[in-house]
Amino acid sequence: MTSLSHMDFSHPFFGAFFLLVFCAVVFYGITILARTVSRKMARLDTEKLKLTIYECGPEVTKQPNKISAHFYLFAVLFILFDVEIIFMFPWAVNFKVLGMFGFIEMILFVLILSIGFAYAWRKGALEWHSIR
Repeated sequence: MTSLSHMDFSHPFFGAFFLLVFCAVVFYGITILARTVSRKMARLDTEKLKLTIYECGPEVTKQPNKISAHFYLFAVLFILFDVEIIFMFPWAVNFKVLGMFGFIEMILFVLILSIGFAYAWRKGALEWHSIR
């Protein structure tokens, strides 16, 4: 009797599981190998060369980040209302199947999102401000 007698290698998903584990191990190994080789081959004495101007252009200066958080707020609001439409499409397709229950659920969904929209509007999140 072998020590692996409790394992069932004839299971239909054993090959897929083995392939998944094998690919994960190979991926991890290649990643570690690439990281190690690149660190060994990198030249660390070329920092001045990396900071010099390529061909032409102004001197590189460090500037503070002037990107407003308002861009982020607009993106979040866009995603919020975009996802609302994604949820409304399957509801509209199956409107007859869902019946009155589905209609009431969608009314509640739209009402909650409308409250969020009114709150964002009242707080001035939809008004564009100057970056300066």
